[in-house]
Amino acid sequence: MNRDMIPSDIALLDLLRKRDRMSVAEFATIMDVTATAVRQRLTRLMAQGYIERSTSKSGRGRPSHRYSLTSRGRRQTGANFGDLAIALWQEIREISDPEVKRGLLQRIAKRLVEQYSDQIKGESVEERLHSLRDLLGERSIPASVDDRGNLPVLNMWACPYPELAEQDRSICAMEGMMIAELLGESVRLEQCRLDEGNCCTFELN
Repeated sequence: MNRDMIPSDIALLDLLRKRDRMSVAEFATIMDVTATAVRQRLTRLMAQGYIERSTSKSGRGRPSHRYSLTSRGRRQTGANFGDLAIALWQEIREISDPEVKRGLLQRIAKRLVEQYSDQIKGESVEERLHSLRDLLGERSIPASVDDRGNLPVLNMWACPYPELAEQDRSICAMEGMMIAELLGESVRLEQCRLDEGNCCTFELN
């Protein structure tokens, strides 16, 4: 679910997933809020592209509005990507050949790099590292850069894949591969939260 959504937004979208089309009055009754509060949420979600409004008019009265999910909204509701990711990762863990497993991890890392590379800015590794820190922050992964030493260090204060990492540390290796590709420099995981550290620390080699 979108990190900018609040619980009431999620509840509203879930209602539309179950009921297809609804009016402001129907939302207000079911959610036990005022029509004004409903309209505010609907306006915000329409601006984000999650719902759309259709208008109908019968007779000489005021037109009525009903709201439904857009294709983007349908993708955001009822998603269960976490369970799917864990199931897929369990299959990766079952690969016995270390070379095959490492090759697969490298391909996954490169696929992630393809998604993020155009958002990493800067000519120097330091600039790219700060850009990566900002990108992680946008994805609700707090990170900082310590550039007091000879080489800058990336500290990740939360794990992007906590459930997967607890099951298999090779997810940490994949994360390191992705960071190295994004920075254009080799990195090593110097400290890991799984070892009761305060953060995961990636240092340039």
